[in-house]
Amino acid sequence: METQRKHPQQFSFEFFPPKTEEGRTKLKATLEQLGALQPKYFSVTFGAGGSTQQGTFDTVKMIMDAGYEAAPHLSCIGSTRENIRAILEKYRTAGIRRIVALRGDMPSGMREAGEFHHANELVAFIRETTGDHFHIEVAAYPEFHPQAPGARADMAYFRDKMAAGANSAITQYFFNPDAYFRFVEDVEKLGVDAPIVPGIMPITNYTQLARFSDMCGAEIPRWIRKRLEDFGDDRDAIRAFGEDVVSELCHQLLEAGAPGLHFYTMNQAGPTLAIWRNLGLGG
Repeated sequence: METQRKHPQQFSFEFFPPKTEEGRTKLKATLEQLGALQPKYFSVTFGAGGSTQQGTFDTVKMIMDAGYEAAPHLSCIGSTRENIRAILEKYRTAGIRRIVALRGDMPSGMREAGEFHHANELVAFIRETTGDHFHIEVAAYPEFHPQAPGARADMAYFRDKMAAGANSAITQYFFNPDAYFRFVEDVEKLGVDAPIVPGIMPITNYTQLARFSDMCGAEIPRWIRKRLEDFGDDRDAIRAFGEDVVSELCHQLLEAGAPGLHFYTMNQAGPTLAIWRNLGLGG
């Protein structure tokens, strides 16, 4: 963790583009509440094959109009170089300086990956096309990508993304801090010393969390899963337990030298605010 201790701690929050006017109104309120915490930036997700490209841009514009830095996700799977070049130019013209570069998932029914097959190719293309204009974040997987052929191969993929020109990384969420500590140690041995910011998922809904975790390969430790199962439909109990568990996780990570936290907010302010207060971060 020595490489991580040298980086200043920064905090960021992730949104997804709302699909309804009601969702947009609620997100504005969430932005106002979380913006008071003065995060480094807000990231905005990007649909498979660009299905939410306009929604991503509209949400990024809302964030920037409110006076905050925004980082759109950019997924390359199923895209062409010309399409990605056009998006980059649109973002550059809009004054965006940070991008989260991802391979992304193959859209349903699509058999060909397109002109990009891996995220390191996207990172290299962004650098080739725009130089140092963008700060590039990439994804890291402490418990390994579910489609990776093995642990060493997944770490090599991560090394390649950093070598292609990425500035820093955000991890997939996890609940076992040792997974993060070991991942950092392993990539340090590969020569990576850039910031690797832990991704944090507040626990508010067990059914939803279990579904997400099964899809992305994030492990819910047995003792947490069993406790959540035992609460049944008692959402208040789930929230209270989840707040305690995730707050303790964040405390351990920051104490060990993690260079900040990136919260997957699910467009809600309350759960993240509660964890923030428990950590005594102010705001």
